[in-house]
Amino acid sequence: MTGANMFDLTDLRALVTGASRGLGLGCAEALAAAGAEVVIVGRGKAELDQAASKIKGAQALVSDVTDTKSFRAALETLPDIHILVNNAGTNIPEPFIDVTEQHFDTIFDINVRAAFFVAQAVAARMSARGIKGSIINMSSQMGHVGSPNRTVYCASKHALEGLTKAMAVELAQKGIRVNTVAPTFIDTPMTRPFFDQPGFRDFALDHIPLGRVGKIEDVAAAVVYLASPAAAMVTGSCLKVDGGWTAQ
Repeated sequence: MTGANMFDLTDLRALVTGASRGLGLGCAEALAAAGAEVVIVGRGKAELDQAASKIKGAQALVSDVTDTKSFRAALETLPDIHILVNNAGTNIPEPFIDVTEQHFDTIFDINVRAAFFVAQAVAARMSARGIKGSIINMSSQMGHVGSPNRTVYCASKHALEGLTKAMAVELAQKGIRVNTVAPTFIDTPMTRPFFDQPGFRDFALDHIPLGRVGKIEDVAAAVVYLASPAAAMVTGSCLKVDGGWTAQ
């Protein structure tokens, strides 16, 4: 395959978690534009149905990824999955000394535990059906550096990076590739409250050599690449979409 065909996802089915809006929805739209059939996962039916209506042929799957048993049951109702975008995540920015056990558990439950067991369930199906698939875990530049008021988030994303490398090594013999995409701050509904805080935008731009906040399509393009035949020899890697933040 050469040229544009290397990014063709026709006849493949992609499952995207946390896809009711923002980054997940943008990734789902980009995968569909590349030819994939898309299944979007979220907790709220109304918002999820509205998101699915924006993507031709998309299927909405209402499921809470933190409920492992329920997610596994929902997964069994679907046809073969060839691509997983493990995008569901959260953050509660606060000073290290103020972090509560509840906030710690909330972040790790979604960013690490749910990501682990969603990937496990999908990989098990891929393996059982002989599918040589692609799993893309949504990480962050904060999986490679530290930052004030983000100790738990940084810890969770560093954990996800380590998990991805171990998965990639173990699943390679089954032909399943596993990678991360690590964005900088992206303009999404989740990050907009951060930018409303005095001085935060300046802080972010001071750390991004390219001089701008990321866009959803920047991340979606990286996801399409890692899902595609163009990345057939790429596994255990992190594709940083950070404008140079971690290069400093």
